[in-house]
Amino acid sequence: MVTARDERKTLSLSERGLFRNVLALGLVSFFTDISSEMVFSILPTFILELPGSGAAALGLIEGLAENLSYTLRAISGLISDKFRKRKIIVLVGYALSNVVKPFFAVAQSILDALVIRVSDRVGKAIRTAPRDALLSDSVPEEKRGVAFGIHRTLDQSGAIIGPLLASIILFLGSSARMVFLLSFIPGSIALIILIFMVQERFGGVSGRFRVMGNLREVVRGRFPLLLLVVGIFSLGAFNFSFILLNARESGISDELIPIVYLIINLAHTLIAIPSGILSDRVGRERVLAMGYGTFLVTCLLLSLLPKNHINAFIIAIFFGLYMGILETVQRALVPKYAERSDLMGTAYGLYYLVVGSAFLVANLIVGLLWQIGGSAIATTYSITLSATAILGMALLTSSVGR
Repeated sequence: MVTARDERKTLSLSERGLFRNVLALGLVSFFTDISSEMVFSILPTFILELPGSGAAALGLIEGLAENLSYTLRAISGLISDKFRKRKIIVLVGYALSNVVKPFFAVAQSILDALVIRVSDRVGKAIRTAPRDALLSDSVPEEKRGVAFGIHRTLDQSGAIIGPLLASIILFLGSSARMVFLLSFIPGSIALIILIFMVQERFGGVSGRFRVMGNLREVVRGRFPLLLLVVGIFSLGAFNFSFILLNARESGISDELIPIVYLIINLAHTLIAIPSGILSDRVGRERVLAMGYGTFLVTCLLLSLLPKNHINAFIIAIFFGLYMGILETVQRALVPKYAERSDLMGTAYGLYYLVVGSAFLVANLIVGLLWQIGGSAIATTYSITLSATAILGMALLTSSVGR
């Protein structure tokens, strides 16, 4: 006779089995982010020191790289749905990024930096939509907020260690180029974990795959409304490079710039799981609107606060909190609005396509405005769009309830 206690025990074991995949994917992201953030924490400064560089060039490189990354995620998501395989595509993406990042050590021009940065983002593009779909397929709907929070926390824990290692290496007298070379080591550990610990998962039922037909299925209902609001916000959402540029303009030395990035990632990490849990309880739309509001506050601080060391770190904290909420909750909303579990890779691909296209515009405009008129002018543009997105999210929340 099976008792209620036995049933609860069986369910608990089953949930632990599902969350093992979440943990394994989190560890892959942990070591990958150690590698990536060793590079990215010093990359804006490195790029700005290349011949002919400046804020506009930095915005161009970041915008093009991220746009291509987000755009190609749509293709990788479609492919993962067609072949009903997630893990192999994720592996190819992580492997490509790990191979190309050390080539920053031999970059001599803006073009070199652009090619390497774009290649790294192609790797991220290949892996991200299938990885998010794999993560989503590994847990039931009511646990996805927590699952994405756990993944984001492990991911960002690596993003704390990476900048710290970069700063230590620089203080020990090594160059930025040596940091780029050493980033290969943790990236290789991530690949080993992915190969041996992550299990394939695929949600939904098998059916005929039709690209245009599947796209039409995904964009039915409320999903386009979510993409509209996300797109409006992303048109003004510049990336971390401008927070590091602000720190440099505030007089922080190159050796300490990675510590500013560490602060961003620390705030990101601390807020990830709480924001995921809160989103499961009060609604992800409401928590995402809080994230948009945090970005708006960050822009106001950039615009109004005098440039000094303390304010640079305060701004980094707020930017990190915004990123932690956004990266946890916004992705977790996609399954709710897309609805078709067997087309989740396609849904994530469309989501990233919208975000990436808007991201290119955001970084190009912010970089140009920053170079022409400084941070105050640049952030006015972002403030306007983030306020519009908050209103849009409020309307979306009222239309769907919790």
